Amino acid sequence: MTMKQLPFLLLILLSPLQAQEASSPDENVKQLLPSQKEFLNLPEEERKEFTKNFGEAAQFFQQKRIFECLNALDEAEKIFPNSAELLNLRGSCYVEIRAFEKASAAFEKAIAINPKNSSIRFNIAEVLFVTKQWKKSHDIFLEISKDIPKSNMSLSRLVEFKVLLCKKKMGEDDEVVILAEKYDYQDDSPYYYYAQAALAYEDDKLLEAEEWLARANRIFRNPNIIAPWQDTLVEYGYIKSFYGDDDPTAE
Repeated sequence: MTMKQLPFLLLILLSPLQAQEASSPDENVKQLLPSQKEFLNLPEEERKEFTKNFGEAAQFFQQKRIFECLNALDEAEKIFPNSAELLNLRGSCYVEIRAFEKASAAFEKAIAINPKNSSIRFNIAEVLFVTKQWKKSHDIFLEISKDIPKSNMSLSRLVEFKVLLCKKKMGEDDEVVILAEKYDYQDDSPYYYYAQAALAYEDDKLLEAEEWLARANRIFRNPNIIAPWQDTLVEYGYIKSFYGDDDPTAE
């Protein structure tokens, strides 16, 4: 662990809003949540060890090495269990392996620690989404969309896509058609292609849906851009899960 890696931990422990608004060390301290102050009061060696374990966990998660991620989180949790970010990542792991009750429990603990964290709120809506609680998921995603900075267009579009899918399940077909055409092929996100693919899937036009997805893959070649959109189709049920388990109540 190098000293250059330590500021990363402070960034993940601070909410984006707090990190942007704080303009001095004194203001940083005043705006810290109780759990964040608790972390900073740990001995330096423990903070470094937590940082190492959490950083490894984040890397494992990005590589879809979910069980290794959970093991790394276990080690970090031994040092500091009251991290909203740790609980948020743990919940995300459970979502990946379809353990939705465990995921929900982790996210609820995380939001209790940091109630304004948009990432945690997003993940709570995500669990509702994959467990087919369309109205609740829809309402939270709409609420989140109001708080997303204009600069974060990729997240904004993804949330709008999830709202579109919720509306489809809620029977709001007219609004779905309007949302599907809200952006066109010139948009800097996969929204247009995935919206068209979703409509094709809904009409049992599987080949047409796959063609839309193939177009998106040709245009947006970065797997990190495409992954959350593909995951959404998996969660919705259009594409089979990697783990082969489509039962949202499964542990």
